[in-house]
Amino acid sequence: MGLLDKLQDQYKTLSIVGMSKNAGKTTALNYIIEEAMDEGVILGITSTGRDGETVDLVTGTEKPRIFLDEGTIVSVPKQLYDLADAGLEILKLSKYSTALGQLLLCRVVESGYVQIAGPVSTAEHRELCKEMLSLGAELILIDGAIDRKSIASPETSDAIILSTGAVLSRSLNKVVDETAHTLELYSLPVVNDAFVRENIEDENKNRNVLLFSGEKVDKLELKTGLGASRIIDGAIGGDTDYIYIPGALTDSVVADIHPKKFKKIKFVLKDPTKIFIDSIRWGQLKKQGFCVEVLRNIKVAAITVNPYAPLGYSFEHKAMIDAMKAAVGDIPVIDVKYNE
Repeated sequence: MGLLDKLQDQYKTLSIVGMSKNAGKTTALNYIIEEAMDEGVILGITSTGRDGETVDLVTGTEKPRIFLDEGTIVSVPKQLYDLADAGLEILKLSKYSTALGQLLLCRVVESGYVQIAGPVSTAEHRELCKEMLSLGAELILIDGAIDRKSIASPETSDAIILSTGAVLSRSLNKVVDETAHTLELYSLPVVNDAFVRENIEDENKNRNVLLFSGEKVDKLELKTGLGASRIIDGAIGGDTDYIYIPGALTDSVVADIHPKKFKKIKFVLKDPTKIFIDSIRWGQLKKQGFCVEVLRNIKVAAITVNPYAPLGYSFEHKAMIDAMKAAVGDIPVIDVKYNE
């Protein structure tokens, strides 16, 4: 059974997110596109940035191009329209702009290679996906170009495909551990306290650090928790239950908070993409009772693995698949270049 068979009945929009550059994200995208061509599934293809070029514009390394079949709905900026090898029929001029011009929504009428791009904001991506579905797409794939992990945001798509690989480390165990750590963060529990959720979702309040004590909420004059751990520590009272942190959660947000306070409070974030704490430090904090809940977590629909690194080393593909499966439970794991 291919990856598409496992996913197409469950989701309408999927983001493909790389753990790092050269983790195999574009290869995974091409694999799903090929499956869709074989199955006759009409795809919508968009991106968080420019993609489909033959050479990575950041690293200078060669990268897979994106070949699209007839019928595919794709978003292409005006400046890239004439560069497509594929024949493109312009369906509509969208209201979304990019650095490469206004986005065109096109249908592929002659198969070929296309350079794709899409909006930057999650809100615009949501609207663009709705338009693609209305134009006949049956499944939308959003390519997280330039390793924008923020595209994993649950506001963008129904679920993500997480691409990981040997590029992360020469140690297979470390690659597996880092991937499992990301999965753990994406699967954090959702806050159920209605009072807390209501106040965080209030746009007039959620731009500041908020402290909750039962049915009482205190707004600190902090727009971010970065470097403010001493202030937050001093504000935590004996009856504080939750602390909402707008923006990023890093070690500097919690470094000076007394560890005993971790056992009685919960930190709340909008979603797991705001967390920038490595697996080792995360494990240390958890042992101290550190707890994080989110308004929305992230559904990981599948994990793809790339056993090859640009520096020339690699892992035995089946060993990597087996190790990853043992670490991530029931989530499908696939090496798209290896036929089991």
